[in-house]
Amino acid sequence: MGYAIVPLERLTEQLERLPGIGRKSAARLAFHLLYMPEEQARAFTQAIVDARENIHECPTCCNLTDAAQCPVCEDPRRDRTVICVVEDPQDVLAIERTREYRGLYHVLHGTISPMDGRGPEALRVKELLHRLEDESVTEVIMATNPTVEGDYTAMYLSRLLKPLNIKVTRLAYGIPVGGDLEYADEVTLSRSLEGRSEL
Repeated sequence: MGYAIVPLERLTEQLERLPGIGRKSAARLAFHLLYMPEEQARAFTQAIVDARENIHECPTCCNLTDAAQCPVCEDPRRDRTVICVVEDPQDVLAIERTREYRGLYHVLHGTISPMDGRGPEALRVKELLHRLEDESVTEVIMATNPTVEGDYTAMYLSRLLKPLNIKVTRLAYGIPVGGDLEYADEVTLSRSLEGRSEL
């Protein structure tokens, strides 16, 4: 019979459920939390409780917020004729870091994935269609990830939006800045060629 401390095992198992955390990393984090000063440990657990209790989806764009609406939806300076559709709230943060995009967002909270049993009804598609009813939106940018599921979701949504006479665009794919062509895969290279623009 192996040596085990039940509360520590439980903590390790919970940490192991986090994405990207394996058994060894979970154990290392568990020991770190165990040796954390009491005040820091309480602040850590309170931050988790506060986040769970106070963060919810924005009723307009489905992004995460702790206010009645997210800051983007509340900002009157944003271009309300353009909506950028993303998979997850993290994608909004990534695009906002560029400081280039001035439109609105819509967060799907995932992609269509038949292999995982996730269809369009599991996403915030109805909410997107509801937003497009007022006819002020002229363009929807599909900013889903360049994966099979992301591409399929973008195609599905573009077919849904076609009858609404809204311009549907897709983020360009290609070689990252500072990347070498010799290390790029064939799909990335072909998409880079297809998405080329005039200089």
